[in-house]
Amino acid sequence: MHRASWPVLRSLALSASLVIAAGLAATAADSEWTPLIGEHELDAWRKPTGAWYVAGDARPDLSDPTRLAGVPGRGAIINGPGKTRNLYSKEEFGDIEAHFEFLIPRNSNSGVKLQGLYEIQICDSAAALKLTGSESGGVYPRAELLPRYHHLDDGYAPKVNAARPAGEWQTLDMVFLAPRFDTAGKKIANARFVKVVLNGKVVHEDLVLQAPTGHAWRLPEVPRGPLMLQADHGPVAFRNIRVRRLN
Repeated sequence: MHRASWPVLRSLALSASLVIAAGLAATAADSEWTPLIGEHELDAWRKPTGAWYVAGDARPDLSDPTRLAGVPGRGAIINGPGKTRNLYSKEEFGDIEAHFEFLIPRNSNSGVKLQGLYEIQICDSAAALKLTGSESGGVYPRAELLPRYHHLDDGYAPKVNAARPAGEWQTLDMVFLAPRFDTAGKKIANARFVKVVLNGKVVHEDLVLQAPTGHAWRLPEVPRGPLMLQADHGPVAFRNIRVRRLN
């Protein structure tokens, strides 16, 4: 391709992204947010919910900063003493805008997965200098479980390290487009993170996903699936999770 064509192609790609974003914004403005925590507590999540419990707030345990302690009340959920079942939403989603608030203690690791397949990583990485998909806000690498767990690539690193120190509440917002399929079930368009914002900073924009992340990369992709909150890697608390469909 002639070099002179590159600026034109970049301009066309940017224009297409702006059209997509404008269309999604208009669609979102006409839809309603659905809260998945709050008054609903754990009602929006599939049972069994393991050791997850409802609290008014979460903070690092004074006797062990790698664990969490719950404050009495309602509005937040905590995954028990440290590790338990991953949570899957009862409702399944395709194209969505989603908002999460989370808190982890020192050295912890969690994540949220769109459709149970595409993970945005959550971990204690505020001090990280080299960014990969394994840091907070990254799109987690593809991986294999055997003969031992190992990554197949670096995933998609966040554009900036926007992680806050462990023990602080953080925000994660995203606009996600599900993969598209024809009438025969053949995939004709990949899943896409239109935008991912961690603590007010854009960490991904118009990112196309060739396949699911982690060891789920071999699983079939679907037009709709549940949200997943990872709970089997370390302590984590969530509050104020809400989503709205994009049509």
